[in-house]
Amino acid sequence: MARVIGVNFRAGGKIYYFDPVQFEIHKGDHVIVETSRGIEYGRVVCDPKEVPDKEVTAPLKPVLRPATQRDTEQAEDNKQKEEEAFKKCRQMIFDHKLDMKLIDAEYTFDNGKILFYFTADGRVDFRDLVKDLAAVFKTRIELRQVGVRDETKVLGGIGVCGRELCCHSYLTDFAPVSIKMAKEQNLSLNPTKISGVCGRLMCCLNNEEETYEELNKHLPKVGEEVITPDGDSGMAASVNVLRQTVKVLLEIDDEKELKEYRADELTFTHRKKPKKAKEDQQPKAEKQQDNQGGERRKQDKQKPENKQPQERQPQEKQPQERPAQDGQKGGGKRHDNPGNRKPQVDGEVKAENEGKKRNRRFRNRQNKGQNENPENAGGGKQHE
Repeated sequence: MARVIGVNFRAGGKIYYFDPVQFEIHKGDHVIVETSRGIEYGRVVCDPKEVPDKEVTAPLKPVLRPATQRDTEQAEDNKQKEEEAFKKCRQMIFDHKLDMKLIDAEYTFDNGKILFYFTADGRVDFRDLVKDLAAVFKTRIELRQVGVRDETKVLGGIGVCGRELCCHSYLTDFAPVSIKMAKEQNLSLNPTKISGVCGRLMCCLNNEEETYEELNKHLPKVGEEVITPDGDSGMAASVNVLRQTVKVLLEIDDEKELKEYRADELTFTHRKKPKKAKEDQQPKAEKQQDNQGGERRKQDKQKPENKQPQERQPQEKQPQERPAQDGQKGGGKRHDNPGNRKPQVDGEVKAENEGKKRNRRFRNRQNKGQNENPENAGGGKQHE
């Protein structure tokens, strides 16, 4: 466990943990801390507390000192400088004809750097702009491109509910929001009604998501078949999530009737089946994995077995019997068992083919010589 305090550097900004060391610091005080951007002036938003080491980003930096009256005055002067820097930068963007929208300007506490936040549809080449800004302000310049949500968080505004925007007032991080949340809460899927000032889905859809998920577990879906306490079968026409009631469409004596029941009074015929199916699918999936593993093991075992017949091929007698049946000369050499040969390279195959051709030429010459010599066997018969 680590003893920390929570500090943020702007309203609705992210909370960072720092070590209070030996200072007596309380919520609402201002402190001077060291960050990656340099020396910063921040506001304490939570009293010293113990948190797990996993929640702390190492190394935990200490608080340099509580803010003095002079530090507070310097912070106020920096805000006035930020307004002037914002106006000058916006004019220079217009002069350079850059397609970017300037949102905010921020001075570090020690005036060592000025940060400009902007939005743009794509990438912007602002190298010339940075050079001109550095020449005017005589300090380090940093331009950061942010998204539309960050733009709304910095600028602030009033939402459709009439209250200040959540992201500007108290939200420190943006949680992911999906259209599925609007469906579970039975909201209109019209983009104009579920979108915020930034044009994205409203962050407040995530506030009651867990509650609606828990309530929807006890309700059937619209269109599902349900069984009433009287034993009649009907279709769920509509549901009320907060009241936990269901309107069921029944057919009685060839007439359709709509009745309202509490959710705990109904029986959902196909709600139980998917749970069983999922339970059954788990062992099936495990069996399939076991079968796949068994097949792989068999294939691995068969791989060395496939090589054994290739080694036993020289013991087969069929290739050796074929030259005995064939009465042609040199047939035995032509029908040598290929199993006795070792794998050959292309060059060796060519050399072997050339050697066979030489042997054939030599045999042909010997046969011609025997036919021309009358002393050879069979020569007298030819002269008769």
